[in-house]
Amino acid sequence: MNLFDNTKVAFSLKSDSQLERAYFLFKMIQNQPMVRIGSAVTNFALKAHLPIEGLIRSTVFDHFCGGVTEDDCIPVIDHMYEKGNVHSVLDYSVEGKDEEISFDEALKKIIRIIDFCEERNSIPYAVFKPSGFGRFDLYQKVSEGKTLNNTEQKEWSRVVARFHTVCKLAVKKEVPLLIDAEESWMQQSADELIEELMEVYNKEKPIVFNTLQMYRHDRMDYLKALHEKAKTKSFHIGIKVVRGAYMEKERERAERKGYASPICRDKQATDDNYNEAIKYMMKYPKMALFAGTHNEESSYLVMELAKKYTIDAHDKRLWFGQLFGMSDHISYNLSSKGYNVAKYLPFGPVRDVMPYLIRRAEENTSVAGQTSRELNLLKTERKRRKI
Repeated sequence: MNLFDNTKVAFSLKSDSQLERAYFLFKMIQNQPMVRIGSAVTNFALKAHLPIEGLIRSTVFDHFCGGVTEDDCIPVIDHMYEKGNVHSVLDYSVEGKDEEISFDEALKKIIRIIDFCEERNSIPYAVFKPSGFGRFDLYQKVSEGKTLNNTEQKEWSRVVARFHTVCKLAVKKEVPLLIDAEESWMQQSADELIEELMEVYNKEKPIVFNTLQMYRHDRMDYLKALHEKAKTKSFHIGIKVVRGAYMEKERERAERKGYASPICRDKQATDDNYNEAIKYMMKYPKMALFAGTHNEESSYLVMELAKKYTIDAHDKRLWFGQLFGMSDHISYNLSSKGYNVAKYLPFGPVRDVMPYLIRRAEENTSVAGQTSRELNLLKTERKRRKI
C-alpha cells in the first residue's frame, strides 16, 4: 500500500464535521469559474464593509488558517503536535502593506514569534516575507541596480536593520528563520541580503534559510553558486525548497513586458528541477533542507535519499513542510514514520489575510491533480467512516 493512501492516519485529527467542511471546500475549489466569481464577490464585500467576516471565518479561514492572532493559534498548534506529532510554522500572512509603520509592526510580530518558538518545541521555525520588512518597489529598484536617492538609501538601511534585528535574536534563541521567496523581479536584492546574513549568522549552524522556487529554471545555478561561496567563506546553508507560488503572475508579466519567462517550460521540468535541488542538497552535511512539498514522488525521494546518506528521520537538518489545510495525507503519514514535519500555519485578521486565501484557492485550481487528489482522499475517508 502507498504510504500516503492511509486516510485513517491522514485525517485522524479531523472530526466528522471538519471532514465534511474540507470535502465541501475542495469541491468548490475544483470549480475554476466559481473560484474566480467567489474571489471577486469576496473582495467586493470586504471593500464595501459588508458583514461577511463571520461566514469567511467559519468556512475557508478556519480550514486554511490557525487564527486571528498567534495566541488564537495555540489550540491548533497543540492539537497537531500532541495528537499527530506535527509541528507548526506560524506564518503572519498579511500581504500588500507598504508603510513604515506596518513594517515595524511586522518586525514586532516576528520577534514575538521567535519568543514563541523558544517557549514551544511544537514551533521549530520562525518565518517572514522580505516584503513584510520593506516596500516591494524598493526591493525591485535595488534588484534592477538603480541608484537610490537619499530618502530611499535611508529606507533601505532600515530594511537591512530589520533583517539583522531578527537574525541576531534568532541566533541568541537558537530559532532558525525561514525567509520566503517572492516575485522574480524583486528577488535578487532579497537573495543578496540573505546571503550576507548567512555569512554572518550561519557560521556555527544553519539559522538563516533562503527559499528557492524551483519553477524558476535558474535556481539550480543559483544554488550551486551559493554553495561555492559557502565553501569559500565557511558558512552553513539553510534552504527551503518549494515549487513556487507566483507562476501565473510571472508568465503574464514576462509576456506583457517582452522578456523570456523565468518559469520552467512545463510541470515536468519544474518537478525535475525540484528533485535535482533535493538530490544536490542532501549530499552535503553543511546544508539544511526544509522540503516544502505537496508532491508524493518528491516526498518519497527525500525519504530514499535520507536512507542513502544515513540521515536520521529526527535529524534537525531535514524537515518536510506542507500548508495547513492541505496534503494531510503527506504530513501525518510522514510524521507517523518519525520524520520531522511542520505545517505552515497562516494567521492574521480575517480581512487582511483574504489576499493570501484567494491566492491559495486560485493556486489550487491551477495545479493539475492537486484538488482531485485531496477530494479522492476525503471521499475514501468519508466512506471508511460511513459518513
